[in-house]
Amino acid sequence: MLLKATKAESGVSIELTPMIDMVFLLLIFFLVATTFHQDEREMQIALPMASSAAPISVMLQELIVNVDREGGMIVSGRSVEADELRSMVAEAVQVNPEQKVTVRGDRSTAYSNVVRVLDICKTSGIQEPYLDTVLTE
Repeated sequence: MLLKATKAESGVSIELTPMIDMVFLLLIFFLVATTFHQDEREMQIALPMASSAAPISVMLQELIVNVDREGGMIVSGRSVEADELRSMVAEAVQVNPEQKVTVRGDRSTAYSNVVRVLDICKTSGIQEPYLDTVLTE
């Protein structure tokens, strides 16, 4: 009995099995190689006592001053006067000499209102206040 040979398919195909194997191997590698910092914090260690303890790193908060249409200054959702803003910025600079301040002015306010806030920041010790703008398309 003579069997007729079937034609081999001429379409090109990509074998996905080796690629899937590599993806799973990379996934396992990255899961194993990742360090878990939480484990280090949960270790039971008796830390020594100190009379003047402070955190090693201070989370720096940026001070954002908004200038509304009428020239009013708003910090953290509350309206402040110029003297109050000056003392607020000076106190922040005293705690952190590298304090960052962002001034956001309403587009319809007079530029002199924004300059007044920038001047308060500079006289209170801020080296480089940042003037925030919105890019238009």
